[in-house]
Amino acid sequence: MSLEPEQLDWNKGDGLLPVIVQDASTRRVLMLGYMNREALEATLASGRVTFYSRSKQRLWTKGESSGHVLEVRAIEADCDNDTLLVQAVPHGPTCHLQRASCFAEAPGSFLAELDALVARRERERPAGSYTTRLFEEGVRRIAQKVGEEGVETALAAVAQDEAALLGESADLLYHLLVLLRSRGLGLADVEALLAARHSA
Repeated sequence: MSLEPEQLDWNKGDGLLPVIVQDASTRRVLMLGYMNREALEATLASGRVTFYSRSKQRLWTKGESSGHVLEVRAIEADCDNDTLLVQAVPHGPTCHLQRASCFAEAPGSFLAELDALVARRERERPAGSYTTRLFEEGVRRIAQKVGEEGVETALAAVAQDEAALLGESADLLYHLLVLLRSRGLGLADVEALLAARHSA
């Protein structure tokens, strides 16, 4: 994070900047808060989002009581240098109502959420989970499932209706995420490669 506090326009908001926090994986907007210079410096130093609480009149690190911290991945200023966008990894629900976002209908990528769930299954291996069973059967079995689902998706495209095609496509995408994770990769790696190809 190369953001320098001196670059920002602190005067416009009487020393406070509005801060939009976005999930680094799903791109869902999580919350809005405010930072003064000290809060930004604390955020940069700790790697956890710290705000200035206007009601408490003090610095406030998100999750300091709940444990649901926001781990910073990137911070950038807008074109006027008077608003910040923070991309973060939420550790638990961001909202005090136990929702992922303070905005109940904030859109995000479900595919990225599924990828994160697959990653947790790979780490935790909960008993009774189909995903756990796939990981325990190994990469060859997972690859076989991807092949089967790919054939079924192709057949649905030429011989079945849209509902069947969508169902097989969903199965294929899920098994592909498991296969990627079994090799230490994820959806973000595929997205990065696609973006590199697009810009080339």
